Amino acid sequence: MGLRPHSSMDGLTITIYKKSSKLPAVDESNFFHSRRLFEILEKTPRHKPYMVVVTDAQGRIVSHLLGFLRYRTFIFPPFLLVHCRVLSEGVYAESKYSKEELMGEMLGALTRDIGLRVLYIEVSNLSQKMLGYKQLRQLDFYPVHWMSVHNSLHSHTPEERIPEKMQKRINQAHERGAKTEMVTTEDDFVAFSKLMRKHNIFKPKRFIPDDAFFRGLMADKDSGQLFVTKYHGKVIGCSAVVYSQGDAYMWYSAFRRKTYHHMHPDILTIWDAMKDAHQRGYRHMCFMDVGLPFEKNSFRDFILSFGGKEQSTYRWFRFSLKWVNKLLAWIYRE
Repeated sequence: MGLRPHSSMDGLTITIYKKSSKLPAVDESNFFHSRRLFEILEKTPRHKPYMVVVTDAQGRIVSHLLGFLRYRTFIFPPFLLVHCRVLSEGVYAESKYSKEELMGEMLGALTRDIGLRVLYIEVSNLSQKMLGYKQLRQLDFYPVHWMSVHNSLHSHTPEERIPEKMQKRINQAHERGAKTEMVTTEDDFVAFSKLMRKHNIFKPKRFIPDDAFFRGLMADKDSGQLFVTKYHGKVIGCSAVVYSQGDAYMWYSAFRRKTYHHMHPDILTIWDAMKDAHQRGYRHMCFMDVGLPFEKNSFRDFILSFGGKEQSTYRWFRFSLKWVNKLLAWIYRE
């Protein structure tokens, strides 16, 4: 579908694609806005991808952005919750148009298209805290302070950034026989899926996609990897890591911390995935969700113990119910 651009963007056409068979050839450098992720989401139950593409008068693609709907079911009201996620700001070619304006146009088109079909839209993992601030405000999004954490892998080795005590625990676990492997067999995949869901069952905010999503990542090894940490043949930790624009992103993780406390499966799972990313030559390991910037945040503190850096950022939200959106915007006002 084509949408008429605003007067400040004359000469541009915005088209929203909902089928991979109709997609034009887009820049694949950013995995979160790629055909590859679109096709994975298209095959994943309870997901629906939308690719917003902006072209100029000559038909050249100047920017594109991928958003996707998630359908969540509950045993209690409201029974079904639909929300839309956009991970980072999209992809932009060199042009006379500003990145912020193009971003605003694409998000505006997406917002109008999905309308009241979703409860809310969430825009996260922007490369700069203030990117698109004016345009998002104009679209009635409101910002919520969030935290992001990333570990640099290029200037120093991971070993140089962690405390001696943690390194000792890692060495002991490895000496006792614990090891992390890529998921390559069906048995490992089943164990990965079982642990991932069991670990997150009492975390309502944490949405775990259908197995089809993880199978898609496993099939496209250039885009992502699944890992399992084993001890005496038992899977005690697992993680899903994706790769984009020279960085590694830990999207999902799970551990059997209570049962195998002496093996520190949480430390080992994160560490071995980070070491793998370092050996592959990625510049950073980015953790995609360490939560709200509360003064006390045990998971954030755990992730920071690997020597990473925390950075204050925004996540942007827009609820389709205007009165709810206004109320939440007032609650989270700056």
